[in-house]
Amino acid sequence: MHPTVNIAVRAARAAGDVILRYHNQVDLLTIENKSLNDFVSEVDKTAEKAIINEIKKAFPKHSILAEESGETLGDDNFLWIIDPLDGTTNFLHGFPQYAVSIALLEKGITTHAVIYDPFKEELFTSSKGEGAYLNDERMRVTMSLGLKDTLIGTGFPFKQPQHLDCYLETFKAIHPHVSGIRRAGAAALDLAYLAAGRLDGFWEIGLNSWDIAAGALMVKEAGGFIGDFSGRDQYMETGNIVAGNAEVYKALLKKIHPHLSDELQR
Repeated sequence: MHPTVNIAVRAARAAGDVILRYHNQVDLLTIENKSLNDFVSEVDKTAEKAIINEIKKAFPKHSILAEESGETLGDDNFLWIIDPLDGTTNFLHGFPQYAVSIALLEKGITTHAVIYDPFKEELFTSSKGEGAYLNDERMRVTMSLGLKDTLIGTGFPFKQPQHLDCYLETFKAIHPHVSGIRRAGAAALDLAYLAAGRLDGFWEIGLNSWDIAAGALMVKEAGGFIGDFSGRDQYMETGNIVAGNAEVYKALLKKIHPHLSDELQR
Protein backbone atom coordinates (compact mmCIF):
# COMPACT_ATOMS: atom_id res chain seq x y z
CA MET A 1 0.00 0.00 0.00
CA HIS A 2 1.29 3.45 -0.94
CA PRO A 3 2.48 5.51 2.07
CA THR A 4 -0.04 8.25 1.25
CA VAL A 5 -2.84 5.69 1.26
CA ASN A 6 -1.66 4.53 4.68
CA ILE A 7 -2.18 8.07 5.98
CA ALA A 8 -5.65 8.20 4.42
CA VAL A 9 -6.51 4.82 5.93
CA ARG A 10 -5.41 6.02 9.35
CA ALA A 11 -7.60 9.10 8.95
CA ALA A 12 -10.58 7.05 7.74
CA ARG A 13 -10.30 4.64 10.66
CA ALA A 14 -10.14 7.56 13.10
CA ALA A 15 -13.37 8.90 11.61
CA GLY A 16 -14.86 5.41 11.69
CA ASP A 17 -14.17 5.18 15.41
CA VAL A 18 -16.14 8.39 15.92
CA ILE A 19 -19.03 7.11 13.83
CA LEU A 20 -19.26 3.78 15.63
CA ARG A 21 -19.08 5.48 19.01
CA TYR A 22 -22.40 7.18 18.24
CA HIS A 23 -24.22 4.64 16.08
CA ASN A 24 -26.36 3.42 19.01
CA GLN A 25 -26.86 6.92 20.43
CA VAL A 26 -28.41 8.73 17.50
CA ASP A 27 -31.27 10.00 19.67
CA LEU A 28 -28.75 12.03 21.69
CA LEU A 29 -27.29 13.86 18.70
CA THR A 30 -27.85 17.45 17.69
CA ILE A 31 -28.98 17.41 14.06
CA GLU A 32 -29.06 20.40 11.75
CA ASN A 33 -30.71 20.76 8.36
CA LYS A 34 -28.18 22.39 6.01
CA SER A 35 -30.67 22.55 3.14
CA LEU A 36 -33.53 20.51 1.73
CA ASN A 37 -33.02 16.85 2.73
CA ASP A 38 -29.40 17.54 3.67
CA PHE A 39 -28.57 16.83 7.30
CA VAL A 40 -25.48 17.21 9.47
CA SER A 41 -24.80 16.10 13.03
CA GLU A 42 -21.93 16.47 15.45
CA VAL A 43 -20.81 13.02 14.28
CA ASP A 44 -20.14 14.41 10.79
CA LYS A 45 -18.26 17.36 12.26
CA THR A 46 -16.24 15.35 14.80
CA ALA A 47 -15.35 12.68 12.23
CA GLU A 48 -14.24 15.37 9.80
CA LYS A 49 -11.98 16.95 12.42
CA ALA A 50 -10.40 13.55 13.09
CA ILE A 51 -9.63 13.12 9.38
CA ILE A 52 -8.19 16.60 9.00
CA ASN A 53 -6.01 16.18 12.09
CA GLU A 54 -4.43 13.03 10.67
CA ILE A 55 -3.86 14.58 7.25
CA LYS A 56 -2.44 17.80 8.66
CA LYS A 57 0.01 15.89 10.85
CA ALA A 58 1.46 14.20 7.78
CA PHE A 59 0.92 16.92 5.16
CA PRO A 60 0.59 20.29 6.90
CA LYS A 61 0.84 22.32 3.68
CA HIS A 62 -1.77 20.42 1.63
CA SER A 63 -5.13 21.97 0.75
CA ILE A 64 -8.34 20.36 1.99
CA LEU A 65 -11.91 20.45 0.72
CA ALA A 66 -14.24 18.93 3.30
CA GLU A 67 -18.02 18.66 3.17
CA GLU A 68 -18.72 20.31 6.53
CA SER A 69 -15.86 22.77 7.06
CA GLY A 70 -15.33 23.83 3.46
CA GLU A 71 -11.94 24.57 1.94
CA THR A 72 -8.64 25.03 3.74
CA LEU A 73 -6.14 26.63 1.41
CA GLY A 74 -2.57 25.43 1.12
CA ASP A 75 -0.43 24.01 -1.66
CA ASP A 76 -2.65 24.10 -4.77
CA ASN A 77 -0.90 21.03 -6.17
CA PHE A 78 -2.32 18.79 -3.45
CA LEU A 79 -6.03 18.78 -2.57
CA TRP A 80 -7.69 16.33 -0.20
CA ILE A 81 -11.42 15.88 -0.78
CA ILE A 82 -13.24 14.54 2.27
CA ASP A 83 -16.70 13.26 3.10
CA PRO A 84 -16.57 12.25 6.77
CA LEU A 85 -19.92 10.44 6.66
CA ASP A 86 -21.41 9.69 3.27
CA GLY A 87 -24.93 8.48 4.00
CA THR A 88 -25.73 10.71 6.96
CA THR A 89 -29.48 10.16 6.55
CA ASN A 90 -28.92 6.40 6.64
CA PHE A 91 -26.79 6.75 9.77
CA LEU A 92 -29.39 8.88 11.54
CA HIS A 93 -32.03 6.21 10.87
CA GLY A 94 -29.86 3.28 11.91
CA PHE A 95 -29.68 2.01 8.33
CA PRO A 96 -26.17 0.49 8.10
CA GLN A 97 -25.10 1.82 4.73
CA TYR A 98 -22.65 4.69 5.19
CA ALA A 99 -18.94 5.31 4.82
CA VAL A 100 -15.98 7.63 5.13
CA SER A 101 -14.64 8.86 1.77
CA ILE A 102 -11.19 10.42 1.28
CA ALA A 103 -9.38 11.25 -1.97
CA LEU A 104 -6.17 13.08 -2.84
CA LEU A 105 -5.92 15.10 -6.05
CA GLU A 106 -2.46 16.03 -7.31
CA LYS A 107 -2.54 18.85 -9.86
CA GLY A 108 -6.21 18.12 -10.42
CA ILE A 109 -5.83 14.37 -10.93
CA THR A 110 -7.08 11.89 -8.33
CA THR A 111 -4.12 9.76 -7.29
CA HIS A 112 -5.18 8.03 -4.06
CA ALA A 113 -8.52 7.06 -2.55
CA VAL A 114 -9.98 5.38 0.52
CA ILE A 115 -13.58 4.48 1.28
CA TYR A 116 -14.17 2.90 4.67
CA ASP A 117 -17.36 1.28 5.94
CA PRO A 118 -16.79 1.08 9.70
CA PHE A 119 -19.97 -0.88 10.40
CA LYS A 120 -19.05 -3.76 8.06
CA GLU A 121 -15.29 -3.24 8.53
CA GLU A 122 -14.74 -3.02 4.78
CA LEU A 123 -11.81 -0.95 3.56
CA PHE A 124 -11.67 0.01 -0.11
CA THR A 125 -8.40 1.54 -1.34
CA SER A 126 -6.91 2.62 -4.64
CA SER A 127 -3.92 4.42 -6.12
CA LYS A 128 -3.67 5.61 -9.70
CA GLY A 129 -2.02 2.96 -11.85
CA GLU A 130 -1.90 0.44 -9.00
CA GLY A 131 -5.39 -1.06 -9.00
CA ALA A 132 -8.21 -1.04 -6.47
CA TYR A 133 -8.58 -3.26 -3.42
CA LEU A 134 -11.12 -4.41 -0.85
CA ASN A 135 -9.40 -5.46 2.38
CA ASP A 136 -6.24 -6.19 0.34
CA GLU A 137 -8.06 -8.28 -2.30
CA ARG A 138 -7.93 -6.95 -5.88
CA MET A 139 -11.24 -5.61 -7.18
CA ARG A 140 -12.56 -5.85 -10.76
CA VAL A 141 -15.78 -4.62 -12.32
CA THR A 142 -18.16 -7.25 -13.67
CA MET A 143 -17.91 -8.71 -17.17
CA SER A 144 -21.55 -8.08 -18.13
CA LEU A 145 -21.99 -7.64 -21.88
CA GLY A 146 -24.98 -5.31 -21.66
CA LEU A 147 -27.88 -4.46 -19.36
CA LYS A 148 -29.50 -7.91 -19.41
CA ASP A 149 -29.37 -9.61 -15.98
CA THR A 150 -27.52 -6.70 -14.38
CA LEU A 151 -27.94 -5.04 -11.00
CA ILE A 152 -27.71 -1.26 -11.28
CA GLY A 153 -27.22 1.31 -8.53
CA THR A 154 -28.75 4.77 -8.50
CA GLY A 155 -29.63 7.72 -6.31
CA PHE A 156 -32.74 9.89 -6.19
CA PRO A 157 -32.29 13.67 -6.61
CA PHE A 158 -33.74 14.53 -3.20
CA LYS A 159 -31.62 17.66 -2.93
CA GLN A 160 -32.55 18.82 -6.44
CA PRO A 161 -36.27 18.05 -6.82
CA GLN A 162 -36.40 20.11 -10.03
CA HIS A 163 -34.73 17.12 -11.73
CA LEU A 164 -37.11 14.48 -10.38
CA ASP A 165 -39.23 14.20 -13.52
CA CYS A 166 -36.16 13.73 -15.72
CA TYR A 167 -34.75 11.22 -13.27
CA LEU A 168 -37.97 9.19 -13.29
CA GLU A 169 -37.89 9.10 -17.09
CA THR A 170 -34.34 7.72 -17.02
CA PHE A 171 -35.43 5.17 -14.42
CA LYS A 172 -38.32 4.03 -16.62
CA ALA A 173 -35.97 3.76 -19.61
CA ILE A 174 -33.53 1.51 -17.74
CA HIS A 175 -35.87 -0.53 -15.54
CA PRO A 176 -37.26 -2.96 -18.18
CA HIS A 177 -33.78 -3.99 -19.33
CA VAL A 178 -32.12 -4.96 -16.02
CA SER A 179 -32.62 -7.49 -13.24
CA GLY A 180 -32.81 -4.87 -10.51
CA ILE A 181 -32.15 -1.29 -9.50
CA ARG A 182 -30.93 -0.41 -6.00
CA ARG A 183 -30.92 2.93 -4.19
CA ALA A 184 -28.90 2.45 -1.00
CA GLY A 185 -28.25 6.11 -0.15
CA ALA A 186 -24.45 6.40 -0.07
CA ALA A 187 -22.94 7.18 -3.47
CA ALA A 188 -19.34 6.62 -2.37
CA LEU A 189 -20.21 3.08 -1.32
CA ASP A 190 -22.21 2.52 -4.50
CA LEU A 191 -19.11 3.32 -6.56
CA ALA A 192 -16.95 1.13 -4.33
CA TYR A 193 -19.47 -1.69 -4.78
CA LEU A 194 -19.34 -1.19 -8.54
CA ALA A 195 -15.55 -1.48 -8.45
CA ALA A 196 -15.91 -4.65 -6.35
CA GLY A 197 -18.34 -6.25 -8.80
CA ARG A 198 -21.35 -6.05 -6.49
CA LEU A 199 -23.11 -3.69 -8.89
CA ASP A 200 -22.85 -3.73 -12.68
CA GLY A 201 -23.54 -0.04 -13.22
CA PHE A 202 -24.57 3.21 -11.58
CA TRP A 203 -26.12 6.58 -12.42
CA GLU A 204 -27.11 9.62 -10.39
CA ILE A 205 -27.93 13.32 -10.74
CA GLY A 206 -26.42 16.17 -8.71
CA LEU A 207 -23.67 14.67 -6.58
CA ASN A 208 -20.89 16.68 -4.95
CA SER A 209 -17.17 16.20 -5.55
CA TRP A 210 -16.74 14.61 -2.12
CA ASP A 211 -19.36 11.99 -3.04
CA ILE A 212 -17.53 11.05 -6.24
CA ALA A 213 -13.77 11.61 -6.04
CA ALA A 214 -12.64 8.47 -4.21
CA GLY A 215 -15.13 6.08 -5.81
CA ALA A 216 -14.43 7.32 -9.33
CA LEU A 217 -10.75 6.40 -9.04
CA MET A 218 -11.69 2.96 -7.73
CA VAL A 219 -14.06 2.31 -10.63
CA LYS A 220 -11.40 3.25 -13.16
CA GLU A 221 -8.65 1.27 -11.41
CA ALA A 222 -10.98 -1.76 -11.31
CA GLY A 223 -11.35 -1.61 -15.09
CA GLY A 224 -14.54 0.43 -15.31
CA PHE A 225 -15.63 3.62 -17.02
CA ILE A 226 -17.16 6.74 -15.51
CA GLY A 227 -18.40 9.94 -17.12
CA ASP A 228 -21.10 12.57 -17.09
CA PHE A 229 -24.38 12.23 -18.98
CA SER A 230 -22.68 13.26 -22.23
CA GLY A 231 -19.92 10.70 -21.80
CA ARG A 232 -17.32 13.35 -20.95
CA ASP A 233 -15.02 13.41 -17.92
CA GLN A 234 -16.73 16.47 -16.41
CA TYR A 235 -18.61 14.50 -13.73
CA MET A 236 -16.73 16.20 -10.88
CA GLU A 237 -17.98 19.57 -12.15
CA THR A 238 -21.54 18.59 -13.15
CA GLY A 239 -22.18 16.08 -10.36
CA ASN A 240 -24.00 13.87 -12.88
CA ILE A 241 -22.45 10.45 -13.33
CA VAL A 242 -22.79 7.19 -15.23
CA ALA A 243 -20.47 4.30 -14.49
CA GLY A 244 -19.97 0.63 -15.31
CA ASN A 245 -17.82 -1.68 -17.36
CA ALA A 246 -17.40 -0.67 -21.01
CA GLU A 247 -20.61 -2.30 -22.25
CA VAL A 248 -22.85 -1.33 -19.33
CA TYR A 249 -21.52 2.22 -19.37
CA LYS A 250 -22.35 2.63 -23.07
CA ALA A 251 -25.77 1.03 -22.63
CA LEU A 252 -26.70 3.27 -19.68
CA LEU A 253 -25.67 6.41 -21.57
CA LYS A 254 -27.78 5.34 -24.53
CA LYS A 255 -30.87 4.82 -22.34
CA ILE A 256 -30.41 7.98 -20.27
CA HIS A 257 -29.55 10.63 -22.85
CA PRO A 258 -32.92 10.94 -24.67
CA HIS A 259 -34.67 11.80 -21.40
CA LEU A 260 -32.43 14.60 -20.16
CA SER A 261 -33.40 18.24 -19.88
CA ASP A 262 -31.25 20.87 -21.55
CA GLU A 263 -29.67 21.65 -18.18
CA LEU A 264 -28.66 18.03 -17.57
CA GLN A 265 -27.15 17.67 -21.04
CA ARG A 266 -24.57 20.41 -20.36
